[in-house]
Amino acid sequence: MRLNQVTVTVRDIESAVAFYQSLGLQLIVLSPHYARFECPEGGSTFSIHLAELGQPIAASTVVYFESDRLDAWCGGLSAKGVIFDSPPADQRWLWREARLRDPSGNEICLYSAGKNRLHPPWRLKDTDA
Repeated sequence: MRLNQVTVTVRDIESAVAFYQSLGLQLIVLSPHYARFECPEGGSTFSIHLAELGQPIAASTVVYFESDRLDAWCGGLSAKGVIFDSPPADQRWLWREARLRDPSGNEICLYSAGKNRLHPPWRLKDTDA
């Protein structure tokens, strides 16, 4: 099994498309109520869907995008004017993360985890993946 796509709800398609393109995602589908992007590596996709008028956006989901060049990526985004809630920092779970929000308030985590992404020291011993 592979995870293909995650979709988040946004208030404005145009500003959300510009934001996610600024992160480096490639726009592959665009309509007035929906857009889909391909991640530059790994073959996964990400999409946005326009909220119905008056529909609240529950910002309880965090979307994670991984890069082996996290600091350079975040530096480039900062230079373009992207505002971070927290800059890249080492975390106790052995990942390096930066946090920001898209124009609709959805939380985004840009991170680098290396081998700890799938094999942290506390991984269950009876799993083989």
